[in-house]
Amino acid sequence: MWQNIERDISQVIGEEFSIKHKQLVTGGDINLCYWLSDYQHNYFIKLNDKPRLQQFETEAYSLAKIKQLNAIACPDVITTGTSLDKSYLVLEYLPFNHAGTKNWWLFGKQLAQMHQQSSHGQFGWQHDNFIGNTQQPNDWQSNWRTFFAEQRIGWQLQLLAEKSIIFGDIEHIISVCHDTLLHHQVTPCLVHGDLWQGNIGFSDSRVFIYDPASYYGDREVDIAMTELFGQMPDEFYQGYQETYPLQSGFDKRKLIYNFYHILNHANLFGGVYIEQSKANLNRILALY
Repeated sequence: MWQNIERDISQVIGEEFSIKHKQLVTGGDINLCYWLSDYQHNYFIKLNDKPRLQQFETEAYSLAKIKQLNAIACPDVITTGTSLDKSYLVLEYLPFNHAGTKNWWLFGKQLAQMHQQSSHGQFGWQHDNFIGNTQQPNDWQSNWRTFFAEQRIGWQLQLLAEKSIIFGDIEHIISVCHDTLLHHQVTPCLVHGDLWQGNIGFSDSRVFIYDPASYYGDREVDIAMTELFGQMPDEFYQGYQETYPLQSGFDKRKLIYNFYHILNHANLFGGVYIEQSKANLNRILALY
């Protein structure tokens, strides 16, 4: 496997790369991650079973789309590939450090610029991708309410129902989520799609985002998720609002947007997230 990775990197960079240093590093719950170096070039490697290659390929595609905008930084994609029994994604290695107040403000500003500069004609993506290990459908749709209610909330509820975890009538819940978004005017833009603090890093005073689950959607889904597992520092929201202010009613809509991620955690991990999903649904129904 390591020989395959050395060969693929060498082909991309146009010179021989031979692993001199290999160190296991933290990289989430899904993949094994390593820092590889020949003392001149440094790379971050994600490893998983061979059938997971599609996840790495869709992640690489999203990173490339973010990179093209030049609004906010993300790691360079070096290559993806497979060995006899493993798949891998090779990225630029970034040594992260502590972020100051100015870094967080700049992050908010750059995220707003990414949202501003990436308008699109429809909601969706060029292909389905993944949110964690869960497939994320992205069929093109001109109506945001329909897209999110059906391809986000309805999809997760159906996956849970297949595990005999039922929250109520799926069509009714879809209808409630659809109608709650009824008067919200949305311009499709490129969203990160899984924007929590674990997918943000700072290196040499620059902010980087990674592990995207991107699609063209409502920019508010990114801001909503920054509040789901503990809010970002206030400076982040100040930088965003100064650049691209949110519309009124966001506090109501974010319940629906974050419901998607809580449902996904219920699908992936069960346990407390099932109860959290029920509580979140009750808050949404109370607004209806």
